[in-house]
Amino acid sequence: MSRPTNEERLQRVHERAINEFDRVQGAVYNERMQCLQDRRFYSIPGAQWEGPLQEQFQNKPRFEVNKIHLSVIRIFNEYRNNRVTVDFTPKDGTPNDNLADACDGLYRADEQDSGAEEAYDNAFEEAVGGGFGAWRLRADYEDEEDEDDQRQRICIEPIYDADSCVFFDLDAKRQDKRDAKRCWVLVGYTPQRYKEEYDSDPASWPKSVYQHEFDWCTPDVVYVAEYYEVEEKPEVLHVFRGGALDDSEPNEKKFWDSEMKDDPSIEQTLLATGFRKVREKRINRRKVHKYVMDGARIIEDQGCIAGRHIPIVPVYGKRWFVDNVERCMGHVRLAKDPQMLKNMLVSLLAEIATFSPVEKPIVTPEQVAGHTQMWADDSVKRYPYLMLNSVKDNAGNIVQNGPIGYTKAPSIPQALAALLQLTEEDIQDLLGNQQAGEQVQSNISGKLMELVQTRLDMQVFIYMSNFAKAMRRCGEIWLSMAKDVYVEEGRKMKAVGPDGTDGQIELLRAAINEDGAEVLENDLSEAKFDVVADVGPSSSSKRSATVSAITSILQFTQDPDAQAVLNSLAIMNMEGEGLSDVRGYFRKKLVRIGAVQPTDEEKQELEAEAANQQPDPQAQYLQAAAQNQMADAAKKQADTELTHARVGQTNADTIATLAGVQQGSEQHALNVAQQLIAPKPVPQSGQTV
Repeated sequence: MSRPTNEERLQRVHERAINEFDRVQGAVYNERMQCLQDRRFYSIPGAQWEGPLQEQFQNKPRFEVNKIHLSVIRIFNEYRNNRVTVDFTPKDGTPNDNLADACDGLYRADEQDSGAEEAYDNAFEEAVGGGFGAWRLRADYEDEEDEDDQRQRICIEPIYDADSCVFFDLDAKRQDKRDAKRCWVLVGYTPQRYKEEYDSDPASWPKSVYQHEFDWCTPDVVYVAEYYEVEEKPEVLHVFRGGALDDSEPNEKKFWDSEMKDDPSIEQTLLATGFRKVREKRINRRKVHKYVMDGARIIEDQGCIAGRHIPIVPVYGKRWFVDNVERCMGHVRLAKDPQMLKNMLVSLLAEIATFSPVEKPIVTPEQVAGHTQMWADDSVKRYPYLMLNSVKDNAGNIVQNGPIGYTKAPSIPQALAALLQLTEEDIQDLLGNQQAGEQVQSNISGKLMELVQTRLDMQVFIYMSNFAKAMRRCGEIWLSMAKDVYVEEGRKMKAVGPDGTDGQIELLRAAINEDGAEVLENDLSEAKFDVVADVGPSSSSKRSATVSAITSILQFTQDPDAQAVLNSLAIMNMEGEGLSDVRGYFRKKLVRIGAVQPTDEEKQELEAEAANQQPDPQAQYLQAAAQNQMADAAKKQADTELTHARVGQTNADTIATLAGVQQGSEQHALNVAQQLIAPKPVPQSGQTV
């Protein structure tokens, strides 16, 4: 049996994708339609009358008192003031891991360069308003205008109308969809843009989740589907190690079997440069294949993309499974009925109020015959009197001179007033009493205000918690993509610090470790980290809180050194126009006195300053004076020691003299004694004694 051609393979993929999409869209249609209706309900003027009420109040006043919009905006503001950040931590718990810090800096730089805040804000607002939002990660060329520059960076991009455009396979049960095998992202094009982009007649992808009920006009849109499919197949991983035979060198290189088959010279090069194969491991390799297709065919097969995960991050407002169907909703859905009831009651009340409260006469046609224009112009010309004809019977007798009767001013039904009050209370119960937390009243302690604000924050907590889960998933996807994208040796990349300062990181930089072995720093292929999502105030809010805390501590601090440090910290954390240079000055001051740990760049600056610093003349004078004093003291000490030595020499000479005198005396006495005791000689004959 012959193998299918590439066109036949793509046709089968298209059929499989569109059939599976129909099943997925049919299963979640009702939930996604409610999400779309909820977002329209609070954000589009007039959308609160969509549905049966629109027909019932046709040609009647239809007012909107949108209470939900303000509540949703408050949640948005709370989120924007408490951004969620991603932090990479080593799996083995190693503190101060430099590679983790490098990943943090690169991730923040990618966020900054790609405008990730727009993606985050859009997804969060769609999740809070409707219940579901999403954003994507994509590898793009760093410089698209340079044909020779093949370096890429990871972009974080928004996905609009995610509740009607993003779908995962029905077997994906996890909230972050890490277990998903397939994903569809629908992208809208105008017919003209479609022809320019793909040079063919448009064939729109089938999309049934839409609602244009209250819109006066809608654009003509052609939908194209980005289809992601996870492919898992076993493959052999070859591990080569260079260095000594005792494996003391940790330098390892890994290549997949497919890579070595595509380029047979890899193994020869490794063996020639001192590497050797140490092991092989069969691994279930996971790849993500991306296709772009419309309703008729696959437009483009983009192959396997960077990373091991589908690069789509879903965000839920509130989520649960009921009857094996994924349900979700935001902050709007439960308050829709009270809001619609309030709009209806306000419209009825306005309609009642439009009736004139002035009593109008009731007359017969005969009475106003010939005077109709006068009665019609009375509200404008204000006539001093109005004329009526008398009503006479057949005999000519006057039956009625004046009006038959008068109209009564409309009265407000008691049920209407009661319903308005109940509706207002229901909306406050569902959305929270905004006034209690936003109004600052006199004679109320700050602690009580904090408790009130905390109670309001509890309504926001579930949305922030679910968004933190999405951010953690985003960090995992980014790290997986970075291992495949950031692989150029010696590539210098922008990095952003926790305080927003820019820095630079060099990938695969050669360095010497503590053991004296040569290693490669900032090698993201070795990055094995856990991702932590930190929910906290924004950097400006943190700075303001820090300044307030330092100001409070200063009242109880008496130590001048501590006061100087605290004042420098307060100024360093102040926000304002033109304070960046001042903050930098006080940071350097704190670094020099050891109150703040310096960064690597600051350490290099301090070392360079110490090496190139010119000596202070006053310090030189003081140092020379100190050296002179030390020399004088040393001279005096030497003179003292010399005097002591001379005294010792004199004493020694005296002792030697005394010893010599004593020895001479002893010798003289001995000689005398010998003479006294010596025997006298016997005289011989002829001699005299």
